[in-house]
Formats: sequence, structure tokens, C-alpha cells
Amino acid sequence: MKELRLSRELSREISEIYQAMESDYDKVARKLSFSCDGCPDNCCDSYFLHHTYSEWAYLWEGFRALDEARQQELMERSKRYVVECEAAEARGERPQVMCPLLDDGRCSLYSHRLMVCRTHGVPASMRRPDGQSLSFPGCFRCQKIVKKKFVHDSQAPHVERTPLLQRLVAVERELMGERLHLYPRVKLTIARMLITGPPTISTPHCERAGIEADV
Repeated sequence: MKELRLSRELSREISEIYQAMESDYDKVARKLSFSCDGCPDNCCDSYFLHHTYSEWAYLWEGFRALDEARQQELMERSKRYVVECEAAEARGERPQVMCPLLDDGRCSLYSHRLMVCRTHGVPASMRRPDGQSLSFPGCFRCQKIVKKKFVHDSQAPHVERTPLLQRLVAVERELMGERLHLYPRVKLTIARMLITGPPTISTPHCERAGIEADV
């Protein structure tokens, strides 16, 4: 198994993508006079799944920068998180468990938090590779603001995610190479990304068969 590590250039590119996401988010939030301050809810108990090896590797960059005691604490929290989520799913419920990285209302790996964590809240849209457009109304609090200010939701300012997602896809392809489609798809919570360990890949089965034949 080979661990996937980001080059300095790819790590910097992800950081810049995230900063651009924050900037776009803040512009829309200001236009809507939207803020999370005083909200009775906490989005960090949302059951978010993440889908890229590159973000997984970036999360581990931040995790490795913590001291050993802190790492162990977050690992234990992540294990409990997974147990609670599995119990909820066994009951036929969508898990609603607080993220193991949350401390006093702030993410322990704030500068390395992933894309979904950064984009949830305000209205957004994106265009899929097949050309289909998707719209996201934002959190319940933001939806209330939009309904008060606009006749139709489509009139509200929103974040266009497509250009930044395309940049993230480019990072993923650079990290994984042309054989990206041969590897298992990522579909993990942050807790799973931590307790599983940093992302690793093995030789694809189609190539492994050829190697064994040569031997």
C-alpha cells in the first residue's frame, strides 16, 4: 500500500481553493445579512460525507501537526462518533452526531476543514460534468431570510461552486494520475478519514494481474 501525500504545490492549491470558497461565501452572507451568530442549531452535527483523496490527505496534514495527546483525543472521539452513527443507521435514522473535531464551538482543524464544511449555509449552485445544474437553498436559517427578502428563491445571491470544484477535481487528478477511475471512490465522514488513517492506494487489480502473470 502506498500513502497518498500532497506535494507542496498541491497542498498550496487546496489552501487557495478553500480561501476562495470562504471569500465567495462571505460575499453572499453579507448581501443577505446572514450570520451563524446566535443560531440555535449547529451544522457540525450534520452527517456530511466527503469524496476526494486530496481532501482526505489535506485533513491528515493538519492532523499530523497536532501533538500526540491531541491526536489521541480526537481519535477516541472519532471512534465514538462512528459507533453512534452506526447505531442511528441501524435504527433506520440519518445520523445527527456532533463532529469529533468540534471544541467550544470551533473546529480543531479549522484551517484544514473540508469543502462541505466551508460551503454549507448560504445558497449555492453548481453545474455537473453532464451539464445538469444543481441548486442548494442553504441552511434553514438562511432560507428564512431569503423568503422574507425575495419573491422567488432564484432571485437571491448565491455562491457558484463550479469553478472551484473544477480546480479541486484538477488537484485530485494530479494526485491520483490518469488511473483515478480504477481506485475505490471515497465516501467517508471526517471521523472515518481519521480512524482509517491517511489515504493509501494499492496496485489496481487490472495491473496486478499483469504483474503476477509476468512473475
